[in-house]
Amino acid sequence: MRYQSTRGLCEETICEITCRVADVVEGRGMDLSRCRIPLRDQVVACLLILRQNLPQMVVADLLGVSQPTISRIWRRITVLLETVLLFLPGGLTEAIQQGHLILIDGTHAPTGNHPTSRQASHNYSGKRKLQCLNVQVASTDRGDLIAVSDPVPGSRHDSKAINLCGWQNLLDSSGATWIADTAYITTTAITPIKKLPNQSRTNHDKDFNTAIARIRVNIEHCIAQLKTWRILSHGHRGRLKELPGIIRPVTNLETLRTHTHNQPHEQRL
Repeated sequence: MRYQSTRGLCEETICEITCRVADVVEGRGMDLSRCRIPLRDQVVACLLILRQNLPQMVVADLLGVSQPTISRIWRRITVLLETVLLFLPGGLTEAIQQGHLILIDGTHAPTGNHPTSRQASHNYSGKRKLQCLNVQVASTDRGDLIAVSDPVPGSRHDSKAINLCGWQNLLDSSGATWIADTAYITTTAITPIKKLPNQSRTNHDKDFNTAIARIRVNIEHCIAQLKTWRILSHGHRGRLKELPGIIRPVTNLETLRTHTHNQPHEQRL
């Protein structure tokens, strides 16, 4: 089985991330000497959970430690991963400054049922019939991931979600050119032409919508690749308040995966 199927990253990249984490640990004066597994295996444990959405007990059995040990590693290393990947190239602001044609679409991150969170009505998506959070995803016209927004309640429509996450103001103020589906028809996005009641589409409308669809397919592919990190597609098992802090490292890891795939060795990480 290839490494991409289990951990999402090649061995070389995992070693580079481990070295970066070790530097942060040393700089912060953290003592990991009492942990029963080496730092590299701690990073791999977190990658397994993020990539495969494995229960912590399963990861603990694989590494020969207890579930509480994996739980402590998970809470410690995910924060460090976000720190070491913080300065990766990319981001919506940088893409706008570089003049990229930006593709945006919304997707959902299932959260499972959290009745004690008192957010059931806010996070229930009537369209998808489940509890979830809504995130906005931006990519280039080639399908390369640019950014993933902060999550908003799953009950929000995409046109409302892009405003709540702050992207709408950024796109409007910069005059960026961006393409989206008809859910964003009230925004400044270039969207397909909707069919009016009791009227047929003209040949111009059909050709225009076909051209938009051929471009927009790349954002669909980008979202599909992002959701190969199954913690975003199969449902988060932990506390609901922790999910935003998981989306950010997953976004950074997917950006790193595509960045290292497209860059020569000396420019990686």
